[in-house]
Amino acid sequence: MEPTQAQAADPTEMVRPGAPGDGLILDPNDWRLDHLPESDREKLRGIVEWFEQRGKKALKEADRNHEWYSDFIDAQAELGIFRDFLTPERDSDGDSDRYWDTQRISAFNEITAFYGLAYWYTWQVSILGLGPIFMSDNEAARAKAAGLLADGSIFAFGLSERPHGADIYSTDMVLTPNEDGSGWTATGEKYYIGNGNEAGMVSVFGRLEGVEGPEGYVFFAADSKHPNYELIRNVVNSQSYVSQFRLNEYPVEVADVLHTGPAAFDAALNTVNVGKFNLGFGSIGICEHAFWEAITHADSRVLYGMKVTDFPHVQQAFTDAFARLAAMKLFAWRAIDYMRTAAPDDRRYLLFDPITKMKVTSEGERVVDLLWDVIAAKGFERDMWFEMAARDIRALPKLEGTVHVNMALVLKFMLAYLFDPDAELAAPERQLEPGDDSFLFEQGPARGLSKIRFGRWEDAFEPFAGVPNVDRFVGLAESFKELLATAPPDEAQQKDLDFLLTLGELFTLIPYGQLICEQAALVGLPLDTLDQIFDVFVRDFSAYAVELLGKASSTEAQQDWARSVITKPAVDPERFDAVWAKTRALAGGYEMRP
Repeated sequence: MEPTQAQAADPTEMVRPGAPGDGLILDPNDWRLDHLPESDREKLRGIVEWFEQRGKKALKEADRNHEWYSDFIDAQAELGIFRDFLTPERDSDGDSDRYWDTQRISAFNEITAFYGLAYWYTWQVSILGLGPIFMSDNEAARAKAAGLLADGSIFAFGLSERPHGADIYSTDMVLTPNEDGSGWTATGEKYYIGNGNEAGMVSVFGRLEGVEGPEGYVFFAADSKHPNYELIRNVVNSQSYVSQFRLNEYPVEVADVLHTGPAAFDAALNTVNVGKFNLGFGSIGICEHAFWEAITHADSRVLYGMKVTDFPHVQQAFTDAFARLAAMKLFAWRAIDYMRTAAPDDRRYLLFDPITKMKVTSEGERVVDLLWDVIAAKGFERDMWFEMAARDIRALPKLEGTVHVNMALVLKFMLAYLFDPDAELAAPERQLEPGDDSFLFEQGPARGLSKIRFGRWEDAFEPFAGVPNVDRFVGLAESFKELLATAPPDEAQQKDLDFLLTLGELFTLIPYGQLICEQAALVGLPLDTLDQIFDVFVRDFSAYAVELLGKASSTEAQQDWARSVITKPAVDPERFDAVWAKTRALAGGYEMRP
C-alpha cells in the first residue's frame, strides 16, 4: 500500500491531516501553538482578540484614512509583547519572560500581517532598530532600549538615504568632532525609515568626518523627540509612517555610540540578516487572510448555472495557490531551525535567510495573483480585506533591496551547496523549546561566506522516494548540477545579472525543496499535499528552463540542456482531487468580525 502521510518525528499543531487545508492555513479562531509557553499563547490570543473586537470595518477605515496605529501600539504594550519578545536574555534584568525566541517572533509576524501589513511593519522595523543596539557592547544603550521596550516604545533603523538607498558603502550622514573632543555633531538626512516619527531610539548609520573607508563607519543612537531631529514627512501613501528625517548638528555623545569602524558595517549586515527574515512570515500572513476571503466568496457564487468552484480552471488556480502557500509555510518554519542553531561554525542560515526574504515573498505575490484571477473585480471592493492584500503583498519582495540583491547573495552559495557538501553535517533538530537565540546578537564579522558548508541536499528527499513529483524534481535538480559541471556560465555570463537571475531561480528551487521536505518529514505532511507542491515545482523548473533557453547570451550547450529538462509533472487525477477537496473545505471556515 502506498504511504499517505510522512512519518512525523515530532508532530505539532502545524499540520492536522484531515482538517481543511491540512490545518496549514492560519485560523485565528483555532490557532494552536502548543510549543509556546502558555504566557506567550495568552499574549497572542490577546492581540487576536484586539483585532477581532475592532472588526474589519474599523480596520479598513483606519487603513483608508492612514490613521497612525497608536491603539495597536498601546494594545501590544498592555500585553507586553514587544517587551518580552524583543528583549534578548542578557538585557532582560533577570525577567524570565524576556528573551529573543525566533519561534514566537515569527508567530507574531504571521498574525500581525494576517490583519494588516502596517501592524506587522511597525514591529518589523522596531526589530531592525533594535539590532545595532543589542549587538553592541554599549551596556547603557542596551539597558535604555530594554527600558523603553518595557514602556511600550517602538524603534527605527536609520540606514537608507535618498541618493544611495540601502547602499551601506555610501552615506552622507557625517559626524563632525567637537573641538573639545567630547563628542560629535551629526548632520545629514535619512530616507525610508519606518517608525521615524515616534521611535524611542533610532539606530543611525553614518561616517566620521575625515576618516576614509570602513574605519570611518559609525552607528549611534538618536532620539526622535530631540529638537535637532527634524521629521520632514511620511514618504509613502500609507497608514505606515515611513519617514524622511534630518539631523541638524545633532549632538552625539560617546555614550550614544553603538559601533565604530568595520564593526558598524558588520552590525548593519547582521541586523538585516536577522530583521529581514521576518518578511517571509509577513507574506504568509497576508496570503492566509486573502485565501479565506477568496475561497469563501468563490464557493458561494453561481455563474452560468454552476458554482464557481466547480469550474476546472478555478479548481486548478485554488489548488496551485494552496500548494504554493503550504510550501511557503513549510520552508519558512523550517528555516527557523537553522536560524536558532546558527553558530560561528554553522551559518547555513545565511543561505536560507535570503531565500525567505526573496522566494517566500515572491511566491506570496503569485498566491494572491492566483486568488485574484478567480475573484476578479471582487478584489477591488472597498469592503473586502483582499483589496489591502492585493496592494500590500507587492511591498514585501521589495523591502530588502529587491529580489535581485537577495538572489546575488544566494548565488554565492551555489557551488559549495551543490559540489562541496559536508556529508557529516546533519540537518538540525526542530527547535521548539523556548529559549534565547543569543548567537544572532553575537555574530561578529559578516565575512567568510566561502567557508560555509552544507549537508547533502539529497538526504532531505530520500524519505520521499516514490512520491512521483518529488522523484521527478530530484532528477531535474541532478540535471541542473550536471549543467553547471559541463556548461557553466562563461566569464561574460558571470557578469550578466540578467542571465544569473534565471540561473539563480533554477538553483533556488533546490534548497527551497530541501527544507520543505525536511519540514514535511518532521510534521507529518500528507503525501498527496507534498506531491502537489512538487507538481508546481516541476512546472516552475520547466518555465525557468524556457527562460534560460531564450536568454540572448545562453550557449548552445546550455540551450540543449534547457530543451532536455522541459517536462510536465506526473499527473494523478485522484491526488489532485484529494488536495482540491481539502482546499475547498476551507470555504466558510473563517471570516473576520465585521
